[in-house]
Amino acid sequence: MPEFIPVLKQDDIQSSVAALGRTLSADYQGRSPILIGVLKGAFVFLADLIRHLTVPVQIDFIRTASYGDGTASSGSIRLTKDVEIDLTGKDILVVEDIVDSGLTISYLINLFNSRKANSVRVCALIDKRERRETAVSVDYACHVVESGFLVGYGLDYAEEYRQLPDIYHLSP
Repeated sequence: MPEFIPVLKQDDIQSSVAALGRTLSADYQGRSPILIGVLKGAFVFLADLIRHLTVPVQIDFIRTASYGDGTASSGSIRLTKDVEIDLTGKDILVVEDIVDSGLTISYLINLFNSRKANSVRVCALIDKRERRETAVSVDYACHVVESGFLVGYGLDYAEEYRQLPDIYHLSP
């Protein structure tokens, strides 16, 4: 049976998401960004985040695959669901649950820039640099976590534990 070691409590997560919403609202004042949630993990974070925004936004989703049922990225990124909104000339905010190796975010930044977006910025619930393989900039992060395989609040292991309100380090 795996052990769940607490990392972030629900109240701390909600406070940081609210603060990030205020920051994003100020930074995007006078603009209407497109928030692109990276499925599946970011849906919980994105849903909470948009309720704290005071600027008009559009929402879309993209889905990539690189982990499968493992705890480490395979290094190969596959696009399994594309966005439906035309990104030409738009301000894009990629909303991710966790930036770990950086491979997925790097892939998405390049993809959206190739589609002639006006700007592409990255917003993550968790910026985890332990296994960073490529230099990527996380423009907005609620939390920086140094290490551990994390589950809860949308983060999963083999499609389990997304429903947990807190975030835990999953220890085998």
